[in-house]
Amino acid sequence: MDAEKRIVDQISDWITVYDDGTVDRTWTGSPEIELLIKPVAAHDEFRDGISIRDLTIDTESGLAVRLYVPERKPSDNDDKLPVIVHFHGGGFCISEPDWFMYYQFYTRLVRSTGALCVSVKTRLSPEHRLPAAIDDSYAVFLWLHAVARGELSESCLGSKADFRRVFLIGDSSGGNLVHQVAAWAGTQDLGPVQISGCVILHPGFVRAKRSRSELENASDSDFLTLDMVDKFLALALPIGSTKDHPFTCPMGSVAPPLAGVKLPPTMVGVAEKDLIHDTQIEYCEAMKKAGKDIEVLISPGVTHCFYLNKIAIDKDPHVGAQSDHLLTAITDFIERH
Repeated sequence: MDAEKRIVDQISDWITVYDDGTVDRTWTGSPEIELLIKPVAAHDEFRDGISIRDLTIDTESGLAVRLYVPERKPSDNDDKLPVIVHFHGGGFCISEPDWFMYYQFYTRLVRSTGALCVSVKTRLSPEHRLPAAIDDSYAVFLWLHAVARGELSESCLGSKADFRRVFLIGDSSGGNLVHQVAAWAGTQDLGPVQISGCVILHPGFVRAKRSRSELENASDSDFLTLDMVDKFLALALPIGSTKDHPFTCPMGSVAPPLAGVKLPPTMVGVAEKDLIHDTQIEYCEAMKKAGKDIEVLISPGVTHCFYLNKIAIDKDPHVGAQSDHLLTAITDFIERH
């Protein structure tokens, strides 16, 4: 009989890591948060103007996407729709595209923009350390390229999508993926697929040295604590790396100089009370210094990824108003690009 496995680490209420390499991602905290991470089933029929479909792109790796398709009315014109490619957050260690927190915001965004949304399910750390999630993100983009060229058939996208207007959007660590994919795409010939813009929301850009906001806001919400930042990234980054790695510090000296990286127009959302606020602003300033087309939206009085917390949105008028403002700003950015 095998010896009982031993707990190596527990990270907040999110995951337990065992000495045999297995990970238990059962939520052990408040029931309120559990509601936010409850899976929402896909549905082919339109509900509140949105149809949702799950597709597996690679059966071997498990790479999959969730498609949000807005309903077209007979009175609508035949113009093709912009495409949003969404990368979820979770410190590269947790989160799924079908969680309610993403469903409630990205259905709103699809209704607001009239865009198609492709939400990417990446492999998670520590079972699959970086660059696994980045490689998955590249793979989805190449799949999109094949669909655009007619090499693969996908009815929800092929006849409806304007592949000349693709927008990358990422939450938290998903924002890191947006930067990496955009930088990679700038070196590729992707033919009919063009990235018109990036929306990076509360990205996981950090340094090994503590920032002031990390020290002052060590536990800004259930969505992010300093313990989560430290331990998730220790599990996600290549073994032996620090948070100064280009995956988490693209504005640092170890990363390719931003001036030489081809990037599309970018909007960065920053929450005033986010514990990694300072390094997010540092990224924005480095982007400006490098001559990049960047817009910064600071949401006052709120914490990391507040707009995903439907409970707070419903309970707190300020959080609700800031969520609405963020949604409007993203919609405006997409319409202008």
